[in-house]
Amino acid sequence: MNFGLSEEQRAIVDTTRAFVENELYPHEREVERTGKLEMDLIKELQQKAMAAGLYAANMPAEVGGAGLDTLSWLLYEKELGKANYALHWTCVARPSNILLAGTEEQKEKYLYPCIRGETWDCLAMTEPGAGSDLRGMKATAVQDGDDFVLNGTKHFISHADIAGFAIVFMASGEEDSPRGKRKKITAFFVDKGTKGFAVREGYRNVSHRGYTNAVLEFDDCRLPKEQVLGEVHKGFEVANSWLGATRLQVASTCLGRAERALAHSIEYAAQRQQFGQQIGKFQGVSFKLADMATELKAAELLTREAGWKYDQGAVTDEDMAMAKLKATEVLAFIADEAIQIHGGMGLMDDLPLERIWRDARVERIWEGTSEIQRHIISRALLRAVGG
Repeated sequence: MNFGLSEEQRAIVDTTRAFVENELYPHEREVERTGKLEMDLIKELQQKAMAAGLYAANMPAEVGGAGLDTLSWLLYEKELGKANYALHWTCVARPSNILLAGTEEQKEKYLYPCIRGETWDCLAMTEPGAGSDLRGMKATAVQDGDDFVLNGTKHFISHADIAGFAIVFMASGEEDSPRGKRKKITAFFVDKGTKGFAVREGYRNVSHRGYTNAVLEFDDCRLPKEQVLGEVHKGFEVANSWLGATRLQVASTCLGRAERALAHSIEYAAQRQQFGQQIGKFQGVSFKLADMATELKAAELLTREAGWKYDQGAVTDEDMAMAKLKATEVLAFIADEAIQIHGGMGLMDDLPLERIWRDARVERIWEGTSEIQRHIISRALLRAVGG
C-alpha cells in the first residue's frame, strides 16, 4: 500500500478543503443558532458545489459522478466532514449508492434527479422498536396481487423532510433459519405524496443541528411491484451489497472533525500564555496533544487501509467495523481533550469545538453502534479458530 497521495488526490483534497473553508464555514454559526438550513441557501451552495465538481462526487462517472476510487472518495469525505453536517450533506449531497442497485427505469426516476440536484433520497430502516436489530422490525409489506400494502412506522430518518422519496425496508414474510423463524425483508421506493405515506416532524437532536430527522408513517400505503428495489424478500442482500461503505464514510467525516479540533488545540496551546509561558510547554497540555495526534493517525491509517482494501476487493466487514469504531471513538476523545485544553472558552460558540463535541456523540450510535462494531470484530476473531 502506497501511503502517499497521488497528484489527483492532492487536488481533490485541496479543492474540497477550499470549498469547505470558503463556502461552508461562513454559514456554520447561523445554522447552529437556528437549527435550520433555508432552501435558498441550499440551492445557492448546491450550484457552487456543482460548479466545483464536488456534487454527487461519490457516484460513478458513467452516471454523472466523479468516478472516484474508494480511497479518493474517503479523502473527499474527510474534508467535507470538517463542516457543519447539515451544510455539507445537504448542499454537497452524495446520493446513496444503493440507488445504483435499481433497474434502468428506477435509475431514471430516482438516481439521476438526485445527481442533478433536483431532489434528495432518504433511507428508512430504523423503527422505534428496531434499531440495531433490523430483523426485529415490525413495519410490514404484504403482497396483494401485483401490489404491496405497507403499514408501520419508521423513525430517525435523516433529511426526510426535503427528500423527494424514501428507500424503505419492510418485513415481507418469514423463513426458517437455524435459530428458528426470521423475517424476510424487502426494499421499496416510496414517493413523497403517495397515498398512505406521511412524513412527520422528528426529534430535536443535540448533534448535527440543521440536519433533520423525521418519522415516516405508512397506513395501507399501496405500491405496485415496480417499486421494489432489488428482489422481493432480498432487502438484506441489497443493503449488505451497497451500504457497507457507509461505515467508512462515517469514519472519514469523523477524521475531518477530529483534525479540525486538533488544529485549534495546537494553535491555542502555542499562543495561550499562563504562568509566564505558553501552555503548550506544560506537559499537562503537550502530552494531550501528543496523544490526540497519535490516536488520530491510528484511526486514519485504519480507515485508509480499509478504503484501499475496498478497491482491491479484499475488504472485510471487520475492516470496516474497526475503522468506524476507532474513528468515532477517537473523535469523541479528541473533542473532549480539545475543550479541556481551551478551558471555558472551549464551550463557547465562538469556536467550533463545542459543536464538534456535541456532534461526536451520535457517531458512536448511527450506522451501527460501537457495540455492534465490536460484535462484528470479535465474531470474526472467534470464527477464525472455530469459535
